[in-house]
Amino acid sequence: MAKSISLTRYLVEQQRVDGLIPSQLRLLLEVVARACKSISHAVNKGALGGVLGTATSENVQGEIQKKLDIIANEVLIEANEWGGHLAAMASEEMDGIYLVPNRYPQGEYLLLFDPLDGSSNIDVNVSIGTIFSVLKKPDDDRGVEEGDFLQPGTQQVAAGYCIYGPQTTLVLTVGDGVAMFTLDREQGSFVLTEENIRIPEDTKEFAINMSNMRHWDEPVKRYIDECLQGKEGPRGKDFNMRWIASMVADVHRILTRGGVFMYPWDKREPNKPGKLRLMYEANPMGWLVEQAGGAATNGKQRIMDIQPTQLHERVSVILGSKNEVERVTSYHSTI
Repeated sequence: MAKSISLTRYLVEQQRVDGLIPSQLRLLLEVVARACKSISHAVNKGALGGVLGTATSENVQGEIQKKLDIIANEVLIEANEWGGHLAAMASEEMDGIYLVPNRYPQGEYLLLFDPLDGSSNIDVNVSIGTIFSVLKKPDDDRGVEEGDFLQPGTQQVAAGYCIYGPQTTLVLTVGDGVAMFTLDREQGSFVLTEENIRIPEDTKEFAINMSNMRHWDEPVKRYIDECLQGKEGPRGKDFNMRWIASMVADVHRILTRGGVFMYPWDKREPNKPGKLRLMYEANPMGWLVEQAGGAATNGKQRIMDIQPTQLHERVSVILGSKNEVERVTSYHSTI
């Protein structure tokens, strides 16, 4: 039986053997992983830990926060602020950026995160997760500003997510493919369980919220309609629909067995380019999918190439199996 490889050993080898990451980035990713373990423990306790239910506050998006949203956000901040690896953080749950306090050493990285993706699933015991992205701080001596975070996804130096399901699984890329680590609760550490993950280029599964169909743009309607026609339609094959209402869970399924995930622009809020957040969700997930051989677009261009203009910018998302993403994207180019 092959000897298990811990997350720490994997990252050390990425640093020392392959030269892919510097030591400070390795240490930062280990701290993020430890924070995810703490969040996992809180999620697992559920009602026993008094963490279920809704808080009395709203986030910057105007969404009612769950208690676990706030807890997860605080865990990530407290775990990462003192290590000397970061200059600042940004979270989907906070209005502006969070500067590392002056009493702690200042690092050279910026951390962005969605502390608890899929909050609507918390109280019904369905998989949720944490998404994170790491950027390099601009090389200068001035203090960090919000504009320093507004880098396209191509500038990410690490990205990943942790899914809290039947197993707690950490999925990570540092630009050399995608690796999965499963939390061994007896050892208390993440152990490598799969690497060099590849998403099949073709699929027979799609994930989308069908209740919004009447609000979609024509290219999305066309694609889904063709899938629903099955063998008798232009695609010549039957499709299955999957929708968990947790991007982490839907993307995890795609990384595991293929598929296409869509959260497109719709007519209810025509002035917003989409629902999902570019910096906290689309960029890290888009990079993970690309590193696994898939594709990620907003229907018109590669998500990773989008130049952000706002910290909480929204975007339409189509990602997953390469051939399906390219098909949906091509339908947008004909309108």
